[in-house]
Amino acid sequence: MEDLQGKMGEAELMGCFEDALQFGHIFAVYQPQINHSTGRMVGAEALMRWRHPIYGVQMPGDFIPVLEKNNLIYRADLHIFETVCKFQRKCLDQGISIIPISVNMSRYDIYNTNYVEEIEGLRKKYDIPVQYLRLEITESSAIGGREMITRVLRQLHDHGYTVEMDDFGSGYSSLNILKDLDVDVIKLDMAFLSGDIGGRGGTILSSIVQMTKWLNTPVIAEGVETMEQADYMKSTGCNYIQGYLYYRPLPEEEFLEKMVQLDHEPLTPAMNLVKTLDAGKFWDPNSMETLIFNNFVGGAAIFTYNIDTKQKKILRVNRKYVKELGMNMNEHDIIGHDTWNHFDAEEDQKYEDMLRRAIESGDEEMSETWRTVVSDCCGEDHICIRTYARIIGEAGNEYLVYAMVQNVTAEKKRDQQVAEDEIRFKAAFEQANIYAWEYTIATKEMRPCFRCMRDLGLPPLVRNYPEPAIEAGIFPPDYADMYRDWHKKLEEGVESLETIIPLTVGRVPFHVRYTLVKDENGHPLKALGSATLVVDGEA
Repeated sequence: MEDLQGKMGEAELMGCFEDALQFGHIFAVYQPQINHSTGRMVGAEALMRWRHPIYGVQMPGDFIPVLEKNNLIYRADLHIFETVCKFQRKCLDQGISIIPISVNMSRYDIYNTNYVEEIEGLRKKYDIPVQYLRLEITESSAIGGREMITRVLRQLHDHGYTVEMDDFGSGYSSLNILKDLDVDVIKLDMAFLSGDIGGRGGTILSSIVQMTKWLNTPVIAEGVETMEQADYMKSTGCNYIQGYLYYRPLPEEEFLEKMVQLDHEPLTPAMNLVKTLDAGKFWDPNSMETLIFNNFVGGAAIFTYNIDTKQKKILRVNRKYVKELGMNMNEHDIIGHDTWNHFDAEEDQKYEDMLRRAIESGDEEMSETWRTVVSDCCGEDHICIRTYARIIGEAGNEYLVYAMVQNVTAEKKRDQQVAEDEIRFKAAFEQANIYAWEYTIATKEMRPCFRCMRDLGLPPLVRNYPEPAIEAGIFPPDYADMYRDWHKKLEEGVESLETIIPLTVGRVPFHVRYTLVKDENGHPLKALGSATLVVDGEA
């Protein structure tokens, strides 16, 4: 028998409808849903088919409108739901691991106030765990009957069903529907990619996937026919694929064979957010979360980070973040440009290392990176930003990052100036042959300069000074008592002392000076000492 022998008219369809239900001429075929990244099966959709014993296969586009028109579609839908329950029961009885199967629910089913109770009765009759049955509503069915659909969704959720929105993006009010209806899974209409993948349709699909991450909602791309389409959807963060690329709708026996062969895995949300973050409130301009983000924390940003491609995309910044970057920029300037293009390779690697540490540790990590900030009005500036990053969401290889920033350019330039001054100071000491130290009177502690430590072998802190220096022979024995007496005079408040002393075992003459420093009460605090090499002719 050929698959298609003749199209039946409305009267013929109506005339044999009861027999079609009784003898299984209306039946289910199953199209697997696959994780394109792992090759595992995550679910399947049960699709209604009708094969007449004489006229052959009838196309869904021909018989479904007839059933809808004559108020019989809900009976056909219930028949398919029961068919799926029977199949699942058979698998469970045989010890076969099953997967969730989605069953379509038409607008006419929604208008039937007993529909939820009827499918729940069938589920209980066959004792199928509710997590293995999903209900699909089409976007078009949600238009015009929002209150009724909301009531039905609430009933389904009360019983534990997962609800999918089919053909999302094919209607005219997609965003309004998504805002108002509490669906658990979104199935994208791949008609967007019927043309150029890199065109406007691809941009829209990518934006939808990004948006659903904040809704914590898994996305399935439906109608995927080519590897190019599948790879593009994966690049946007949508790994779940349904379509002819993997499998056409399969008869029950073939589907059972594939279900047994393939590994299974559950659908997971597009973005697992930290438990303390409510995405809805965070994007609400009037929420306390937004108030705190904008006004009571320092410079902050939210961005996504793909650990494989290293791509980063800023989603949101607050006013203080903009201020930290300076250059009279605004929020649009930052979000509309690739900020990380302003890093050179070395600084970008520092930032990457910080993000990877944050992913591994699950804690806050810090980095300091230089970048060149460019604005239309102010040209460019080289600034240093200290960033504290924490991972607040995860979706496979993509992460949601919360970053606090501080502009530490002035601090870094001061540090750099101090370091440069120290280098010059050291060089000057070398040229002048000067040794210097600081003596704390109360504790008798001496802190030598780097030349003292290098040339004389002194430690960074000398206690009970001057005895260790005398014992080491830095001050000769015949000058030891005089040098001890100097320190007593400093304790008594003598403001300055100086003389020429032959130092070290070589008795090299140095001009030794002390200058007293007092505290705010006029009491001796410390003394600054120095020893300058005596040049020829100096008295």
